[in-house]
Amino acid sequence: MVKTIVGLVVGLVAFTALVYGVQMPDFRAEQVDLLYGLTGVYLAVAGLCFLLGEATGNYSQVDKLWSVIPVAYVWMAASASDFAPRPTLMAGLVTLWGARLTFNFARRGGYSWIPWKGDEDYRWSLLRANPAFNRPWKWSLFNLFFISLYQQGLILLFTLPIVYGWTADGSALSATDWLLALLVVVLVVLEFTADQQQWNYQEEKHRRRKAGEELGDFYGVGFTHSGLWRWMRHPNYACEQALWIVFAAFAATATGLWLTPAWLGAALLVVLFNGSANFSEGVTADKYPKFAAYREKTGKFLPKFW
Repeated sequence: MVKTIVGLVVGLVAFTALVYGVQMPDFRAEQVDLLYGLTGVYLAVAGLCFLLGEATGNYSQVDKLWSVIPVAYVWMAASASDFAPRPTLMAGLVTLWGARLTFNFARRGGYSWIPWKGDEDYRWSLLRANPAFNRPWKWSLFNLFFISLYQQGLILLFTLPIVYGWTADGSALSATDWLLALLVVVLVVLEFTADQQQWNYQEEKHRRRKAGEELGDFYGVGFTHSGLWRWMRHPNYACEQALWIVFAAFAATATGLWLTPAWLGAALLVVLFNGSANFSEGVTADKYPKFAAYREKTGKFLPKFW
C-alpha cells in the first residue's frame, strides 16, 4: 500500500510535468469559472470526509461518496454549458455509472443515514494495524492527505474531461462521440455483470454456511472464480479503469489534442486499482489456499492466454 501511495504521488508529478506546456488547451472564462466551482466543492467535500472520519472512526466516508460526487460534478458542468450536447451526454453516462456503483455499494451495507453506522472497508482497518501507523496522529495525517484530499482529488480529476468536452460552439455530437458512449455503456453492463456474479456467489456461500449445508467443491473455494471471474481476477476493476480511459477520450475528440491533463485522472486510477488489487489479493491468498493456483492461471485485468 505504501508503494501504491508513492506511485500515485510520483505519477501525479511526472504526468503533470510531461503535459505542462505541451498541449494545454486555452480554457475560456466560463470554463475557468467552472473549474473554480468544482475545486470549491472538492475542498468542501474532502474536508467533510476528513472530519467525519476523525469524529466517527469510520474512514469509508470517501467510499460512500465515490459514486455520488462525480455525478454532481458532471451535472454542474452540463448546467454551466447550458446543456450542450457533449457535456450532457457525458453527464448521462456518468450518471449511469454512478447508479450501478451506488446500488452495489448500498446492498453490501455501505450506506447509513448515520455516518458511522455504514460498513467500513476492511482494508482501512487492516492498514490501521500496520506498525507505520502506530501513533494516532500518523493515521490522522494519512486520513487527511490520502484518504480525504488525495482520493477526492482523484475523483475530481477523472471527471474533468467533461470540462474539455465543453466546446465553445456547442458543436453537435460526432460519430466518435457516439462510439465512445457505446463503449462506456458496454463497460457499465460488464461491471454490473461482474458485480452480480460476485454477489450471487457470496450470497449462496453464506446461505449454505448459515444453513449448515455442504459447500461442495464450487463454493468451498471461497472466492468468485466463474463467469467473467474465470477470465480475469478483477473484471470489475478492469472495466472501471477502461471506462474512465474511454471517458477521457471525449476530451481528445472535443479539442483535437491527445496529450493533455485530461488523461491524468484515468492514469492515476490505473495505479490506484493496481495497488488496491494487490492489497486485497494478499488478504484473499492468506484466507483461501486455492487462490494461489487461481492467481497463477488467471490474469489480473486481462485474460491470460499463455
